Amino acid sequence: MPQTITTRLLILGGGPGGYVAGIRAGQLGIETVLVEGDRVGGTCLIRGCIPSKALIHVASKFDGMAHAVGGAADGIGLSATPTLDMARTVAWKETVVDKLNGGVAALLKRQKVRVVNGWGKFTDAKTCVVETADGELTIKAETVLLAAGSVPAALPHIPFGGDVISSTEALSLPELPKRLVVIGAGYIGLELGSAFRKFGCEVTVVEALDRILPLYDDALTKPVKAWLEKAGVTLHLGAKAMAFENGELVVEKNGETLRLPADKLLVTVGRRPRTQGWGLEAMGLDMTGPFVKVNARMETAMRGVYAIGDLVGEPMLEHKAAAQAHVAVENIAGQTRAFAPNAIAAVCFTEPEIVSCGLSPAEAEALGIEAISAVFPFAANGRALSMEAGDGGGFTRVVARKSDHRVIGLQAVGHHVSELAGEFCMSVEMGAVLEDLAGTIHVHPTLSETVHEAALRALGHPIHI
Repeated sequence: MPQTITTRLLILGGGPGGYVAGIRAGQLGIETVLVEGDRVGGTCLIRGCIPSKALIHVASKFDGMAHAVGGAADGIGLSATPTLDMARTVAWKETVVDKLNGGVAALLKRQKVRVVNGWGKFTDAKTCVVETADGELTIKAETVLLAAGSVPAALPHIPFGGDVISSTEALSLPELPKRLVVIGAGYIGLELGSAFRKFGCEVTVVEALDRILPLYDDALTKPVKAWLEKAGVTLHLGAKAMAFENGELVVEKNGETLRLPADKLLVTVGRRPRTQGWGLEAMGLDMTGPFVKVNARMETAMRGVYAIGDLVGEPMLEHKAAAQAHVAVENIAGQTRAFAPNAIAAVCFTEPEIVSCGLSPAEAEALGIEAISAVFPFAANGRALSMEAGDGGGFTRVVARKSDHRVIGLQAVGHHVSELAGEFCMSVEMGAVLEDLAGTIHVHPTLSETVHEAALRALGHPIHI
């Protein structure tokens, strides 16, 4: 017999936005039910950020061992080519996912959040019917928080299925494809394409634009493109994928037709908000393009209904969703909060990595901001040189307003630069000036010294260059 329960807060989606909201709600004493159709953790933890970084980690280890066969410059040598059991790699990756999934579940339980496993569908703005393993459950809530996330975007003329896969399937392949063709040279396509190339696959990337990683400027992407070319990744830029037939991708480029053999075709043309299948049309919400429209309090047009994360707009990033979760729940609890960050950093885990926070020099100029910027190369950084990361064209760049030296952007490209993201965010968010960065004693030997040196260079008195 169908059951009905009531709750003060109903959260749809157990991803990084939803589960963080649930934990925070529990801390604030808000009775909460969280509905999740899969496992708590969402795309990032279960089939995105975490598993992809685990796979990239293994790929880099394997690639390093392969380059040591016969002896490398650092003295490490292997007498035989390393082997890879992809099924075991995937199984190991799943242990990482399982550990984090279990941790999230335990945190929700500790905060007395009731997790309902099953697919939920709203019949009105405050009523959700969930198909669970034990039957139908109706949940009526005073307040609703939508955290439905996003899904991989498909190409209408090349739908997913069979050998046409998304990033989700790519992270769970039991064996390596000999030939992998990737459609899309954004961060997802290049992260995974680079990893599979390190595993020894033949990798070809097809991109409709005439450049890779269009969200980043040429200076940042140049080292990545150089690595791709050196590693033997074939790039077809300014090329349009037309069809996938008989195991070949048909591509139009410069008026010519190319046929690219592919054992697997990985489509990475972006993600779209998950707006279908859970009753959005019954809720009376306003939209802005494909996204649910919200204000700075994360409120939708319907009173008592909030939305966060990928569902409400770019950038589609875990840390943005988690931050919005805090804002939404604290407003639900009666506090006054607004989501108004100065900048949101983004990291591209390619080879080498890219991290960017705030404005680039070109973006500042486009906004009419007179800015000064300076670059410090990894080739002059001791830590980079000591881990063989100084010759890939890496650098750290600082961008500041000329009038008051306020830091408005920080970017870097190089090995392990993702770990600089925290300092980049903190500097921009707290309104640091160049003198703050230059006056902060940075630990030696670390890559963070490049931030200090870039600031000194912007001020006109660099030390190590």
